[in-house]
Amino acid sequence: MNEDIFDRYMQAGTAAKKILAAGADRIKPDVPLLEVGMFIEDMIIEQGFGVAFPVNISLNEAAAHDTPSVDDTRTFVPGDMIKLDIGVHLDGYIADTACTVDLGDQPILREASIAARDAAIAAVKPGVAIGTLGAIVAQEIKSRGFLPIANLAGHGLDQYCQHKGPNIPNIPGAGGAILEEGMVVAIEPFATTGTGFVHDGKREEIFSQVVHRPVRLPAARKVLKEIEERNGLPFARRHLQVKSSDLALARLVHDGILQGYPVLSDVPGSYISQAEHTMIVTSDGCIVTTV
Repeated sequence: MNEDIFDRYMQAGTAAKKILAAGADRIKPDVPLLEVGMFIEDMIIEQGFGVAFPVNISLNEAAAHDTPSVDDTRTFVPGDMIKLDIGVHLDGYIADTACTVDLGDQPILREASIAARDAAIAAVKPGVAIGTLGAIVAQEIKSRGFLPIANLAGHGLDQYCQHKGPNIPNIPGAGGAILEEGMVVAIEPFATTGTGFVHDGKREEIFSQVVHRPVRLPAARKVLKEIEERNGLPFARRHLQVKSSDLALARLVHDGILQGYPVLSDVPGSYISQAEHTMIVTSDGCIVTTV
């Protein structure tokens, strides 16, 4: 990694830290989810950065991939446990960071994901197997009486690439990929009071382009034109200005040109916490970009 790329990662991380904190401060009972989502994305752009992915605002048993729709009427209510996950990029170099806002009274659940994240980060250095990090995450979460979510993981990052290898598991595993100097990774434990597994829900507001090929539907062509500057990074349905975008999105997903990201949830009535930082692996450890 050269100095210019390193600097872009660090700038994105510094901005992401401040924006995440500002967004979390706005989460209070009776405040609309859409208001918070728009505030965060507007702040990212106003500070000269790009939105790496639509702000995720996932409530209670929802772990990830929920973002407000353009006509969303939901507001935060007392007792909610909110996962706020944001992505900031500079020339495609991404900072991915998340926190949990507890509007109820579950401090130990919130602490579980933070402790798991920080313990895993402390173990990051070249030569460490990702299975080791998963074991650390699971131990911290289970020691507090909760379960790690087995089918969610941290991940590598690259220019205009939000998710690439290696995946950083939240559960123990034998061996796996080995961390190397220069890798950029996001560690994001999820702790749950539920089953420890998430499933796809019906709500789907986030999409990304996965292949490039011609399409015949005019509205679909307009959608693809509109998202060109995303360079494959995810976008939200509410970001589109195209009329009949719902029909176009459905066709593009059906044809395999776009991928949709359904909201991922544990069982109804459960609660999930999340904590996430992005880091660059160095010769003797790592530099966390989002602190």
